[in-house]
Amino acid sequence: MPTIELSKKDLYELIGKKLNQEELEEDLLLVKGEIDAEEDDLIKVEIADTNRPDLWSVEGISRDIKTKYGGKNPSYSKLKKSGVVVKVDKNLKNIRPKTVCAVIRNLNITPDVLSQMIQLQEKVCETFGSKRKEAAIGVYDLHKITSPITYKAYNPKELKFIPLEFSQEMDLARILRSHPKGIEFGHLLEGCDKYPIFIDTVGEVLSMPPIINSNHTGKVTESTRDIFIECSGFAFKYIIPALNVIVTALVDRGGDLETVEVIYADKTIVTPDLKPKTVKIKLEYIESRMGLELGKKKIIKLLEEANYSIKKESKGVLELNYPAYRQDIMHPADVCEDVIIRYGFNNIEPKTPYMVTEQSILKINSFSSEVANIIIGLGAQEILSYTLNNKENLILNMNLKEAKVVEIENPVSKNWSVFRNWITPCLMEFLSKNTNKEYPQQIFEIGEVVLFDEKAETKTKNPIRIAWAKADKKADFTHAKQALDFLMNNLGLEYEIKETKHDSFIKGRVGKVYVKGKAVAYIGEINPVVLENFGLNMPVCVFELNLTDILNEV
Repeated sequence: MPTIELSKKDLYELIGKKLNQEELEEDLLLVKGEIDAEEDDLIKVEIADTNRPDLWSVEGISRDIKTKYGGKNPSYSKLKKSGVVVKVDKNLKNIRPKTVCAVIRNLNITPDVLSQMIQLQEKVCETFGSKRKEAAIGVYDLHKITSPITYKAYNPKELKFIPLEFSQEMDLARILRSHPKGIEFGHLLEGCDKYPIFIDTVGEVLSMPPIINSNHTGKVTESTRDIFIECSGFAFKYIIPALNVIVTALVDRGGDLETVEVIYADKTIVTPDLKPKTVKIKLEYIESRMGLELGKKKIIKLLEEANYSIKKESKGVLELNYPAYRQDIMHPADVCEDVIIRYGFNNIEPKTPYMVTEQSILKINSFSSEVANIIIGLGAQEILSYTLNNKENLILNMNLKEAKVVEIENPVSKNWSVFRNWITPCLMEFLSKNTNKEYPQQIFEIGEVVLFDEKAETKTKNPIRIAWAKADKKADFTHAKQALDFLMNNLGLEYEIKETKHDSFIKGRVGKVYVKGKAVAYIGEINPVVLENFGLNMPVCVFELNLTDILNEV
């Protein structure tokens, strides 16, 4: 969860009201924030919402608080043309092909503005931008740039410039090899024979994204008044929200936002586009989800405080506009959550449900607990990981060419973009983060996976599985079979293993497990390629068993 450092004085000026300590702590709940540390005027606020990069700065926090006191936020949709043009080279296709840009003029850059701009830039790139892979942001002094700007690919030795905070000119290859940012982020350009560069019409280099700005154009100070901003990556669904978050924060600081014409080989776009987005929701849905009868007037007031505007209202259905910097609204439930937050969770009185139910534990849950207790008897430690994962972990790192996985249509982060189709990759990731701990390491996890099922109403099914792994210099197929024997004997189940092929495992040391003729598990030794992908230098043996399938056999 992002932690934001800010000045209370700066926050109060943006809100338009000085808050006492109690009011501050209460109002931070509107942005799912909590004070983590405090020293004089500076506070660190932990934001619990990882889907709202627009809240990762004092501007975003104040934007959601000031409306409680009748404050108004700027309009972002009516923009002038800057006259700045960016031409995108088609040869960037397999390197870093996309960019969106903006210009901010008449900005008064105080120390607070500068620190918040840098902090927001870093937070967005680190978290939302997957450590600059999906979105990297560059900010430049516009007066040192001559339009048109070209975004193109250069050979590693073809071009030289002085990187930010350096005094010596370097070629692109040396920057990756010697500059601290090149060393840290150089892997993002690994395998590329050319590197991306922003360069203006007189040959002044702006930056080599996603690595480093130039020291000349890319150094913004308190004397800078007009700035050029670019965001680069691979997909508009990441770089457009990232740009919108940065520019709206600077508009809140009094800057004048202007558009940039970005010319691609097959199209021309004008960015940023901050026209409000639209969502529809029923008043009845909001009240039913909250369990409160607030009435239309109260709901509309709370929505307006949450920075929604009413576009249209008909027969109990609200058509709402919401700001372009919000990219987390994917369902009416997200709107309902905003209403509840504005109403205040602490203002909702708990009530005993009227429905009479008979308590019982689901059979699969009881069975899972039994299995967990058995495996703990082996000395294994239980872990818990997320059902959401990413293709890199589930497929590429597991040495698989392809696999069918259920994907999120509009993922907020690439790290959490698909549902896991097996648990073993989660165990491998856990082991990869504990290489500095003592061996042997023996772990297991019991949880859901999500698989395709055309017969189901949702076209998916969620079986419960157990995955067990042991990392040790002596870990092999025999260790995995001994662990599986221990479990199956305690469950009173007979099984057989048939040799199979699976690219995640060592050839000849992997098998399928069958119970009464039905395949219910994989067992084997992890392929060295997979171990290398996860940064492991110890052999690992595993089995993964479908508990849902064997539930009726015990």
